[in-house]
Amino acid sequence: MAKPDDDFTFLESLDAEYDNEPDNPGWRQRIYNVIFKSDTRKGKVFDIILVLFILTNIGVLLLESVGSLSAKYGPVFKTLDRIYLIFFTLEVLLRIICVKWPQRYIFSFYGIIDLMSIIPSYLEHFFPETHVLMIIRAFRLLRVFRIFKLVKFLNESKRLLFAMIRSLRKILIFLFFVLLLTIFLGAIMYVLESGKNPQFSSIPQSIYWAIVTITTVGYGDVAPVTPAGKVVSSLIMILGYAIIAVPTGILSTSMMREHWKQLPHYALLACPDCGAKGHETNAAFCKNCGAPLYPKDAEKVAPEPDNPDQSDIS
Repeated sequence: MAKPDDDFTFLESLDAEYDNEPDNPGWRQRIYNVIFKSDTRKGKVFDIILVLFILTNIGVLLLESVGSLSAKYGPVFKTLDRIYLIFFTLEVLLRIICVKWPQRYIFSFYGIIDLMSIIPSYLEHFFPETHVLMIIRAFRLLRVFRIFKLVKFLNESKRLLFAMIRSLRKILIFLFFVLLLTIFLGAIMYVLESGKNPQFSSIPQSIYWAIVTITTVGYGDVAPVTPAGKVVSSLIMILGYAIIAVPTGILSTSMMREHWKQLPHYALLACPDCGAKGHETNAAFCKNCGAPLYPKDAEKVAPEPDNPDQSDIS
């Protein structure tokens, strides 16, 4: 079996269909056209059936959590669960069999979701409490973007995901700083409130209060009573709003960079004289009227003198 290309990256693996069509025509190709492609009649019918199965499975799972309905229709729910398990298991197996590189599909974004959606059904035989984890199948509804050809929505979602991945390091550093800050603030509140407020009985309890306060959640189960504690808590609440803006700015900057990458390699600067746009990134003069695009810079550059006439030299 041929190996995937070396330039196959994690970001590209988010698309399960990336260069994964079988080489030779035959039964694998026919199954691939039905399961992975939605531009054919059979493929669209299969995708619609798959979405209906996912939606009804989620509905059954929600109804099972209602005690009265579970007691009355328990056997019906169990039978439906087995039908869903058989259908989704066969579907995932067919996806693995028909693709060119099964490993690429298994470790792709959709492949991981597909596998995670059937694992809880088998785990519940050993751990019954994992039954509710079948709600993971709701993530399979992300395929509706491809099924109904909502390409623009799919591209926007990928662009957002790429921006989040590229911002992950900065966000993790920021969260580490926030963690240190909450430990420090929790220790200060313990010093101010201990002995006067039984709710701040330990530093971990005070750190819990600092996390709840700095994230602007404010459960109200723990509150300061001393004047100094109230002053510090007020400052922490205000600080919480400022902290929320930091990861938003990091992610917004990353998204803007992703957006600029999609633009053509032309400068968006308009000519100051005629207003024309679409110049090359290294252009110094307007392609329409010839005026300098950067007048201030043009003034600093002195014109080169003409070559002196040989007769004048003589």
